[in-house]
Amino acid sequence: MTGDHQTLALVLFSVFVAVTLAITTWVSRHRHGSAEEFYAGGRLFSPLENGFAIAGDYMSAASFLGISGLIALYGYDGMLYSVGFLVAWLVVLLLVAELVRNCGRFTLADVVAARMAERPVRIAAGTSSVAVSVLYLVAQMVGAGSLVALLLGGSSEAARSWTVIGVGALMVIYVSLGGMRATTWIQIVKAVLLMAGTVALTVLVLLRFHGDVNSLLSTAAERSGHGLGFLAPGLRYGGDWTARLDFISLGLALVLGTAGLPHILSRFYTVPTARAARRSVVWSIGLIGSFYLMSIVLGFGAAALIGPDEVRASNASGNTAVPLLALDLGGGAGSTGGTVLFAIVAAVAFATILAVVAGITLASSASVAHDLYSSLRRRHARQYSEVAVARVAAAGIGAAAIGLGLLARDLNVAFLVGLAFAVAASANLPVLLYSLFWRKFTTRGAVWSVYGGLIPAVLLVLVSPVVSGSAESLFPGFDFQLFPLQNPGVVSIPLGFLAGWIGTVTSSEPPDEARHAETEVRALTGAGAV
Repeated sequence: MTGDHQTLALVLFSVFVAVTLAITTWVSRHRHGSAEEFYAGGRLFSPLENGFAIAGDYMSAASFLGISGLIALYGYDGMLYSVGFLVAWLVVLLLVAELVRNCGRFTLADVVAARMAERPVRIAAGTSSVAVSVLYLVAQMVGAGSLVALLLGGSSEAARSWTVIGVGALMVIYVSLGGMRATTWIQIVKAVLLMAGTVALTVLVLLRFHGDVNSLLSTAAERSGHGLGFLAPGLRYGGDWTARLDFISLGLALVLGTAGLPHILSRFYTVPTARAARRSVVWSIGLIGSFYLMSIVLGFGAAALIGPDEVRASNASGNTAVPLLALDLGGGAGSTGGTVLFAIVAAVAFATILAVVAGITLASSASVAHDLYSSLRRRHARQYSEVAVARVAAAGIGAAAIGLGLLARDLNVAFLVGLAFAVAASANLPVLLYSLFWRKFTTRGAVWSVYGGLIPAVLLVLVSPVVSGSAESLFPGFDFQLFPLQNPGVVSIPLGFLAGWIGTVTSSEPPDEARHAETEVRALTGAGAV
């Protein structure tokens, strides 16, 4: 990229960072240090504000950079991510949002522990939440590295590494100083910027083809080198049974995983009532639905105007398709319009990454402090406040995400998020649904359900083609691949439900009918909700 691209984009990066740090500083001066303030922003946000914040939390680098890149490279098969991410919100709206808001206080473990023995359940759910959050964070770090590598001409590995470290440091500052309130406002600002940028690019793509969607699709198919096969299923997930099973596995993970994501569940606690939580989800569905429809246009626009070969040459996983599209729509490399549009899109993508990592870090540090620390601290003579522990945990989680982000920097960000969704759907969703809807569910069933989904999901990823056995793996020089699928969801999700059922039916502990009845009434009516 030219010096103009670099200078303008870096100026816009700096403006967003300065604004968000100002928000964080202002909030840190007006907080009163309580757990409710740090974890839930005092529960003072309106449904509209929280709806924008949820959308800001959900529309990550995987959405903005990864999905459009996959569509540009694989056409129809890349759209699975858009469809899966959007359909997942129906599961959240119908099964989770209102009930979770009524049953819990800050985390997923609050919902399960309402009718179980607290200590083992909190340890299991807290461990799972941290694992999911770290996987999700890695995807955002990879997106940040890809973006800055493109901005600097793709020649500086050191720049990519320092970018990942810088994003990690900023997210720790946001969470440690501002808590949920600052994180929420950062996400709202980011959601507005991302929607505005996406609308502008979509309009420019459609104007380039005079509003003729058929012309857009036919040009993309012709430019792809695959002809009409680019617009039909099977380019990425077709052919042999392994690829088709991977397709099913990914679909299950995307549709079921959202309801188990800790940073999404924690957003329902920032509004005052369950009705407000439900209305928040309705607002977010409108925003997210519009965004994913536009991401399809951007993906096919990149295929038609840039071409899969050029996208792949810039970044093998397609993560830079949208910035390249913006450069072309603005007039091409060296033009003023191209420079400005590229810089704006790069800055919006960077804002996206910063906002999402802040939300995920806050949710995972809350799990460490509120679930793990609060369950284990009885063993220690000295006790620290939960909020202080959460701030230290944010730094530790940030360091772990930085390390893994540097390791996984050549993988597609949407693909990495698919893995996080698979772990969330395997470990968190079964225990959540059983706790809300199964009267006979017991503590052993809850613990077995979490570990019965979490452990197989993580192990299957470690012995899958993601880690070794192919040129695209994390460790291409090694081959300890035993599991043929890239996404473990089709195996690990049923195992999570099965483990919960086996743990319950083999448990000698009688189910607490009274506590279940109390939880059921509270979940459905909101009576007694915090």
